[in-house]
Amino acid sequence: MINGIAMKTITDHQLEAYNTSKDSDNKIHDDAIAKKFGFAGGLVPGVDVYAYLTNPVVKTWGHDWLNGGSCDCRLIKPVYDGATVTVKAEFMEGIQRSMKISVESMGQLCAEATANLPSKEPKQPNLDRFLKTPLPKERPPASSESLPVGALLGSYSMPVSSQFASEYLENVRETLPIYRNKNLVHPGIILRFGNWALNQNVLLGPWIHVASNIQNLSEVKVGEELSVRSLVINNYERKGHKFVELDAVVLAGDDRFVARIEHRAIYQPRQVLETH
Repeated sequence: MINGIAMKTITDHQLEAYNTSKDSDNKIHDDAIAKKFGFAGGLVPGVDVYAYLTNPVVKTWGHDWLNGGSCDCRLIKPVYDGATVTVKAEFMEGIQRSMKISVESMGQLCAEATANLPSKEPKQPNLDRFLKTPLPKERPPASSESLPVGALLGSYSMPVSSQFASEYLENVRETLPIYRNKNLVHPGIILRFGNWALNQNVLLGPWIHVASNIQNLSEVKVGEELSVRSLVINNYERKGHKFVELDAVVLAGDDRFVARIEHRAIYQPRQVLETH
Protein backbone atom coordinates (compact mmCIF):
# COMPACT_ATOMS: atom_id res chain seq x y z
CA MET A 1 0.00 0.00 0.00
CA ILE A 2 1.17 3.57 -0.79
CA ASN A 3 -0.95 6.36 0.73
CA GLY A 4 -3.76 3.84 1.11
CA ILE A 5 -3.69 2.86 -2.58
CA ALA A 6 -3.07 -0.77 -3.52
CA MET A 7 -0.05 -1.53 -5.68
CA LYS A 8 -0.04 -4.17 -8.40
CA THR A 9 3.26 -5.98 -8.92
CA ILE A 10 4.69 -6.52 -12.38
CA THR A 11 6.80 -9.61 -13.07
CA ASP A 12 10.37 -9.21 -11.77
CA HIS A 13 13.23 -8.97 -14.26
CA GLN A 14 16.45 -10.74 -13.28
CA LEU A 15 19.86 -10.65 -14.98
CA GLU A 16 23.61 -10.96 -14.45
CA ALA A 17 25.24 -7.52 -14.42
CA TYR A 18 28.06 -6.75 -16.80
CA ASN A 19 30.54 -3.88 -16.46
CA THR A 20 30.64 -2.38 -19.95
CA SER A 21 33.22 0.25 -18.98
CA LYS A 22 36.14 -1.70 -17.51
CA ASP A 23 38.51 -0.07 -20.01
CA SER A 24 36.96 3.42 -20.08
CA ASP A 25 38.68 6.66 -19.11
CA ASN A 26 36.51 6.77 -15.99
CA LYS A 27 38.56 4.64 -13.63
CA ILE A 28 35.70 4.30 -11.15
CA HIS A 29 34.83 1.30 -13.36
CA ASP A 30 38.31 -0.21 -12.84
CA ASP A 31 38.54 -2.76 -10.02
CA ALA A 32 41.83 -1.54 -8.56
CA ILE A 33 40.91 2.17 -8.58
CA ALA A 34 37.36 1.59 -7.34
CA LYS A 35 38.68 -0.37 -4.35
CA LYS A 36 40.76 2.67 -3.36
CA PHE A 37 37.46 4.54 -3.11
CA GLY A 38 36.04 1.92 -0.77
CA PHE A 39 34.05 -0.07 -3.32
CA ALA A 40 34.24 -3.85 -3.71
CA GLY A 41 35.24 -3.50 -7.39
CA GLY A 42 34.61 -1.52 -10.53
CA LEU A 43 31.13 -0.03 -10.75
CA VAL A 44 28.68 -1.02 -13.46
CA PRO A 45 27.86 2.30 -15.18
CA GLY A 46 24.78 4.05 -13.85
CA VAL A 47 23.44 4.46 -17.38
CA ASP A 48 23.43 0.66 -17.68
CA VAL A 49 21.65 0.28 -14.35
CA TYR A 50 19.04 2.62 -15.83
CA ALA A 51 18.90 0.34 -18.87
CA TYR A 52 18.11 -2.60 -16.56
CA LEU A 53 15.21 -0.83 -14.91
CA THR A 54 13.60 0.19 -18.21
CA ASN A 55 12.85 -3.46 -19.00
CA PRO A 56 9.52 -3.72 -17.12
CA VAL A 57 8.58 -0.22 -18.24
CA VAL A 58 8.97 -0.97 -21.94
CA LYS A 59 7.48 -4.43 -21.46
CA THR A 60 4.36 -2.76 -20.05
CA TRP A 61 4.02 0.42 -22.13
CA GLY A 62 6.15 -0.25 -25.23
CA HIS A 63 6.17 2.37 -27.97
CA ASP A 64 3.98 4.78 -25.99
CA TRP A 65 6.65 5.15 -23.29
CA LEU A 66 9.55 5.31 -25.76
CA ASN A 67 7.79 8.17 -27.55
CA GLY A 68 6.56 10.19 -24.60
CA GLY A 69 7.11 8.56 -21.23
CA SER A 70 9.42 9.73 -18.48
CA CYS A 71 11.63 8.28 -15.75
CA ASP A 72 13.15 9.86 -12.66
CA CYS A 73 16.04 7.62 -11.62
CA ARG A 74 18.26 7.76 -8.51
CA LEU A 75 21.38 5.61 -8.20
CA ILE A 76 21.99 4.65 -4.58
CA LYS A 77 24.49 1.78 -4.23
CA PRO A 78 26.95 0.20 -6.68
CA VAL A 79 26.10 -2.72 -8.93
CA TYR A 80 29.08 -5.00 -9.58
CA ASP A 81 30.16 -7.05 -12.56
CA GLY A 82 28.79 -10.62 -12.46
CA ALA A 83 26.35 -9.94 -9.63
CA THR A 84 22.71 -11.00 -9.89
CA VAL A 85 20.39 -8.04 -10.33
CA THR A 86 16.65 -8.11 -9.66
CA VAL A 87 14.44 -5.37 -11.07
CA LYS A 88 11.08 -5.03 -9.34
CA ALA A 89 8.25 -2.89 -10.64
CA GLU A 90 4.74 -2.13 -9.49
CA PHE A 91 2.04 0.36 -10.35
CA MET A 92 -1.02 1.62 -8.55
CA GLU A 93 -4.26 -0.18 -9.32
CA GLY A 94 -6.58 2.23 -11.07
CA ILE A 95 -3.69 4.66 -11.59
CA GLN A 96 -1.68 2.55 -13.96
CA ARG A 97 0.23 5.37 -15.63
CA SER A 98 2.84 5.59 -12.88
CA MET A 99 5.27 2.81 -12.03
CA LYS A 100 7.69 2.43 -9.12
CA ILE A 101 10.86 0.50 -9.92
CA SER A 102 13.70 -0.77 -7.74
CA VAL A 103 17.01 -2.40 -8.64
CA GLU A 104 18.41 -4.77 -6.01
CA SER A 105 21.70 -6.66 -5.93
CA MET A 106 23.67 -8.45 -3.22
CA GLY A 107 20.94 -7.72 -0.69
CA GLN A 108 21.02 -3.95 -1.25
CA LEU A 109 18.77 -1.40 -2.90
CA CYS A 110 20.98 -0.08 -5.69
CA ALA A 111 18.60 2.19 -7.60
CA GLU A 112 15.04 3.37 -7.54
CA ALA A 113 12.93 5.15 -10.11
CA THR A 114 9.48 6.40 -10.96
CA ALA A 115 8.36 5.96 -14.56
CA ASN A 116 5.32 7.74 -15.94
CA LEU A 117 3.15 7.56 -19.02
CA PRO A 118 1.57 11.02 -19.45
CA SER A 119 -2.01 11.35 -20.60
CA LYS A 120 -1.04 14.04 -23.12
CA GLU A 121 1.92 14.66 -25.39
CA PRO A 122 4.89 16.17 -23.51
CA LYS A 123 5.95 19.73 -24.23
CA GLN A 124 8.82 20.12 -26.69
CA PRO A 125 11.92 21.97 -25.41
CA ASN A 126 12.92 25.36 -26.79
CA LEU A 127 15.80 24.70 -29.20
CA ASP A 128 17.00 28.30 -28.78
CA ARG A 129 18.03 27.36 -25.24
CA PHE A 130 20.32 24.66 -26.63
CA LEU A 131 22.37 26.28 -29.38
CA LYS A 132 24.76 24.03 -31.26
CA THR A 133 28.25 24.71 -29.89
CA PRO A 134 31.62 23.22 -30.90
CA LEU A 135 33.46 20.94 -28.51
CA PRO A 136 36.63 22.42 -26.96
CA LYS A 137 39.84 21.70 -28.86
CA GLU A 138 41.45 20.84 -25.53
CA ARG A 139 39.28 19.77 -22.61
CA PRO A 140 39.99 21.67 -19.40
CA PRO A 141 40.01 19.84 -16.06
CA ALA A 142 36.54 19.61 -14.52
CA SER A 143 36.05 22.37 -11.95
CA SER A 144 33.66 25.09 -10.91
CA GLU A 145 35.52 27.35 -13.34
CA SER A 146 35.21 25.04 -16.36
CA LEU A 147 31.61 24.06 -15.48
CA PRO A 148 30.06 27.37 -14.38
CA VAL A 149 26.31 27.62 -13.95
CA GLY A 150 24.75 28.79 -17.21
CA ALA A 151 27.59 27.57 -19.44
CA LEU A 152 26.56 26.08 -22.77
CA LEU A 153 28.66 22.98 -23.38
CA GLY A 154 29.97 21.69 -26.68
CA SER A 155 27.69 19.45 -28.73
CA TYR A 156 28.68 15.81 -29.18
CA SER A 157 27.26 13.61 -31.95
CA MET A 158 27.48 9.94 -32.91
CA PRO A 159 25.67 7.64 -35.36
CA VAL A 160 24.16 4.63 -33.63
CA SER A 161 25.43 1.79 -35.81
CA SER A 162 23.73 -1.60 -35.97
CA GLN A 163 26.82 -3.23 -34.44
CA PHE A 164 26.90 -0.81 -31.51
CA ALA A 165 23.15 -1.17 -30.90
CA SER A 166 23.28 -4.96 -31.10
CA GLU A 167 26.27 -5.26 -28.77
CA TYR A 168 24.62 -2.92 -26.31
CA LEU A 169 21.52 -5.14 -26.10
CA GLU A 170 23.77 -8.10 -25.32
CA ASN A 171 25.80 -6.16 -22.74
CA VAL A 172 22.77 -4.97 -20.77
CA ARG A 173 21.17 -8.41 -21.07
CA GLU A 174 18.09 -6.98 -22.77
CA THR A 175 15.55 -9.68 -23.60
CA LEU A 176 12.61 -7.68 -24.95
CA PRO A 177 12.07 -8.33 -28.68
CA ILE A 178 10.85 -4.80 -29.47
CA TYR A 179 14.39 -3.47 -30.01
CA ARG A 180 15.53 -6.16 -32.44
CA ASN A 181 12.19 -6.62 -34.20
CA LYS A 182 11.57 -2.90 -34.67
CA ASN A 183 15.23 -1.86 -35.14
CA LEU A 184 15.03 0.55 -32.20
CA VAL A 185 17.78 2.18 -30.15
CA HIS A 186 17.66 1.22 -26.47
CA PRO A 187 16.88 4.07 -24.01
CA GLY A 188 20.09 3.22 -22.14
CA ILE A 189 22.07 4.34 -25.18
CA ILE A 190 20.13 7.60 -25.23
CA LEU A 191 20.99 8.26 -21.58
CA ARG A 192 24.67 7.65 -22.36
CA PHE A 193 24.57 10.95 -24.23
CA GLY A 194 24.13 12.62 -20.84
CA ASN A 195 27.51 11.18 -19.83
CA TRP A 196 29.07 12.20 -23.13
CA ALA A 197 27.79 15.76 -22.69
CA LEU A 198 30.04 15.92 -19.65
CA ASN A 199 33.11 13.86 -20.48
CA GLN A 200 33.51 15.22 -24.00
CA ASN A 201 33.76 18.77 -22.61
CA VAL A 202 35.99 18.43 -19.52
CA LEU A 203 38.77 16.15 -18.31
CA LEU A 204 37.56 13.95 -15.48
CA GLY A 205 39.23 11.68 -12.99
CA PRO A 206 37.13 8.94 -11.39
CA TRP A 207 33.55 10.26 -11.37
CA ILE A 208 30.10 8.91 -10.48
CA HIS A 209 26.72 9.32 -12.18
CA VAL A 210 24.14 9.65 -9.38
CA ALA A 211 20.76 10.57 -10.90
CA SER A 212 18.87 11.40 -14.07
CA ASN A 213 15.40 12.60 -14.94
CA ILE A 214 14.57 11.56 -18.50
CA GLN A 215 11.67 12.76 -20.65
CA ASN A 216 11.36 10.69 -23.82
CA LEU A 217 10.16 12.62 -26.85
CA SER A 218 10.57 10.19 -29.77
CA GLU A 219 11.94 6.73 -30.35
CA VAL A 220 15.06 6.27 -32.46
CA LYS A 221 15.86 3.87 -35.28
CA VAL A 222 19.24 2.17 -35.42
CA GLY A 223 21.42 3.98 -37.95
CA GLU A 224 20.27 7.48 -37.04
CA GLU A 225 22.82 10.06 -35.93
CA LEU A 226 22.20 11.45 -32.47
CA SER A 227 23.66 14.50 -30.81
CA VAL A 228 23.53 16.04 -27.36
CA ARG A 229 23.43 19.72 -26.45
CA SER A 230 23.61 20.76 -22.83
CA LEU A 231 24.10 23.54 -20.33
CA VAL A 232 25.20 23.59 -16.71
CA ILE A 233 22.32 24.31 -14.33
CA ASN A 234 24.08 23.67 -11.01
CA ASN A 235 27.57 23.17 -9.59
CA TYR A 236 28.01 22.69 -5.86
CA GLU A 237 29.80 20.84 -3.08
CA ARG A 238 28.06 18.51 -0.63
CA LYS A 239 29.70 16.33 2.02
CA GLY A 240 33.05 16.89 0.34
CA HIS A 241 31.86 15.75 -3.11
CA LYS A 242 31.70 18.19 -6.03
CA PHE A 243 28.49 17.85 -8.05
CA VAL A 244 27.41 19.11 -11.45
CA GLU A 245 23.91 19.10 -12.93
CA LEU A 246 23.21 19.38 -16.65
CA ASP A 247 20.09 20.18 -18.63
CA ALA A 248 20.53 18.33 -21.91
CA VAL A 249 18.60 17.49 -25.05
CA VAL A 250 19.29 14.56 -27.35
CA LEU A 251 18.42 15.19 -31.01
CA ALA A 252 18.12 13.04 -34.12
CA GLY A 253 19.40 15.13 -37.01
CA ASP A 254 19.36 18.85 -36.29
CA ASP A 255 15.85 19.36 -35.01
CA ARG A 256 13.98 16.20 -33.89
CA PHE A 257 13.94 15.94 -30.13
CA VAL A 258 14.59 12.44 -28.82
CA ALA A 259 14.84 13.15 -25.08
CA ARG A 260 15.41 15.82 -22.50
CA ILE A 261 17.66 14.82 -19.62
CA GLU A 262 18.48 16.38 -16.27
CA HIS A 263 21.76 14.65 -15.45
CA ARG A 264 23.53 14.76 -12.08
CA ALA A 265 27.07 13.52 -11.36
CA ILE A 266 29.82 13.73 -8.77
CA TYR A 267 32.60 15.04 -10.96
CA GLN A 268 35.13 15.09 -8.12
CA PRO A 269 34.59 12.64 -5.23
CA ARG A 270 35.89 13.73 -1.83
CA GLN A 271 38.44 10.88 -1.90
CA VAL A 272 40.18 12.67 -4.78
CA LEU A 273 40.25 15.94 -2.85
CA GLU A 274 41.62 14.21 0.25
CA THR A 275 44.69 13.01 -1.69
CA HIS A 276 45.67 16.51 -2.80
